[in-house]
Amino acid sequence: MSMTFAGRVAVVTGAGAGIGKATALAFAAEGLCVVAADVDVHGGQETVRQIQAAGGIALFVRCNVTLEADVKQLMEQTVNTYGRLDYAFNNAGIEIEQGRLADGTQDEFDAIMGVNVKGVWLCMKYQLPLMVAQGGGVIVNTASVAGLGAAPKMSIYSASKHAVIGLTKSAAIEYAKKSIRVNAICPGVIDTDMFRRAGEADPRKAQYAAAVHPMGRIGTAEEVASAVLYLCSDGAAFTTGHALAVDGGALAI
Repeated sequence: MSMTFAGRVAVVTGAGAGIGKATALAFAAEGLCVVAADVDVHGGQETVRQIQAAGGIALFVRCNVTLEADVKQLMEQTVNTYGRLDYAFNNAGIEIEQGRLADGTQDEFDAIMGVNVKGVWLCMKYQLPLMVAQGGGVIVNTASVAGLGAAPKMSIYSASKHAVIGLTKSAAIEYAKKSIRVNAICPGVIDTDMFRRAGEADPRKAQYAAAVHPMGRIGTAEEVASAVLYLCSDGAAFTTGHALAVDGGALAI
């Protein structure tokens, strides 16, 4: 598998923690210039600090992906700083719903759809023209195994991730002849700060999460990052419009 990343440029949203941070660090380790974007200034700056401390090249840009002006500015700053955009990992997302569908609120719906769906759409809206102009590029969007099936007591979240996969597949077909590949990554339960917070609130969730994965454990952010790098690599040159599950076999049951 060819991993010819050196000297290229990647944008990672939600880069301040979890999967986004792990992927930003992995990109940088492969020699990419990384633009780490997050609404969390402290987290995003810490990711950049770690990249730079390891000898990598990185820039932090504060970005709320639900705001078109922020997303537009993020892409403009990327090109103004590094001259191009080769890879985009649209990873920013939230998971705030824990109840039956009829118990959900409009505020929950708007918040989840705003970040998870509108955010991905806005990012691609401004990334795709840049990639067309330069002759190609790769986009990976973060969906979820909840986007490939049902997620009881997380129906809004599940719907948002189904929507991400729909956006991904549609964009992949629209831009396939422009040398732009668009795929989605669909993690199972991953050991992130978000998961740990849920586990602290209800320790049973951690035990259940491990049990539903045939491998008998939850995944790591670094394992998801490796899958993202594969989808961006030349080794995946004939892969587009695909939703790749990284789930320890959960969907195979």
